[in-house]
Amino acid sequence: MSLELKNVEKKVGQDTYIYTTNLKFEKNTINILLGSTLAGKTTLMQIMAGLDKPTSGEIWFDDQNVTGTKVQNRNVSMVYQQFINYPNFTVYENISSPLKIAGVNSEEIKERVGKVAELLKLSDMLNKKPMELSGGQQQRTALARALVKDSDLILLDEPLANLDFKLREELREELPKLFENRDCIVVYATTEPSDALLIGGNTVTLNEGRVVQYGKTLDVYTKPNSLESAQVFSDPPMNFADVKKTGSTISFSDNSVKWETKSKLKDGSYTIGVRPHNITTYKEGSSVEINAKILISELSGSESLIHFTNGELNWVSLSSGTYQMKVGDSAKLFMNTDELLYFDESKRLVSNV
Repeated sequence: MSLELKNVEKKVGQDTYIYTTNLKFEKNTINILLGSTLAGKTTLMQIMAGLDKPTSGEIWFDDQNVTGTKVQNRNVSMVYQQFINYPNFTVYENISSPLKIAGVNSEEIKERVGKVAELLKLSDMLNKKPMELSGGQQQRTALARALVKDSDLILLDEPLANLDFKLREELREELPKLFENRDCIVVYATTEPSDALLIGGNTVTLNEGRVVQYGKTLDVYTKPNSLESAQVFSDPPMNFADVKKTGSTISFSDNSVKWETKSKLKDGSYTIGVRPHNITTYKEGSSVEINAKILISELSGSESLIHFTNGELNWVSLSSGTYQMKVGDSAKLFMNTDELLYFDESKRLVSNV
């Protein structure tokens, strides 16, 4: 079983929402659609579900062309970020509703609802109405309704976006377990790189209706194929700077920062990508010192987020621990040169670093 998008494109009037897209998702996989708001995630999911038709191209499921097949005739479940539950139904009735519509007998319904309710910790709430539940419990109910149907394709459109931090963390860790040993394809849309890293599976990076990269989540994160993919898959935003390599020395274009390298890079000009956690208030790896002027200093739990300038660069640093700095102060930060990404003049990742 697989879901395949073949040359799918979506236009509305003169506007292109989805540029030519080719993707293939296999059975028993979780696939993340990662991109900012308006990147095209929801449009792609609606096309996958049969809620919308592509302007051109085809959707194939289980080796059958289902382009144009209505959603009612597909074994698909979709969960949105809003808590979409029937307000006058109990939790039990909400979860069981797709099974009743499908004509499943009452004993089987009871058994399947019981199993999924236990899985999602809803067993003690089956007789309650949605308005009696917390936000997290309401979203669990919506997830349970999607799971109980045993759909071939489960689409989750930012399902945790409206939850508080604690509930979001809890459900994010549980999701991969929920789909273990289920013969289905899961597609999960999010704006949060941390969602993709915690859930794992495969990740598609999307930008303005274009697929930028697709592969194993960790591979896409550690080896973004382009500067564009690196930008999508970084939060806080990745730092970039133009550098030049001459012999064994690499330096910023204004020569404000230099370091020695054993890299096999050819001499020439590059753009480096530096994740914020590779610029810290302390030395890690092969560190080079950066003179910083503090713009903003934020404490977040056990981490310190520092916005700073170095010449014309406006960068972000993320350090473990609490380091309060005053706006306008000068400080010394350290960039770990072992963890840099190098992009060539066409903004593609250089693989022979």
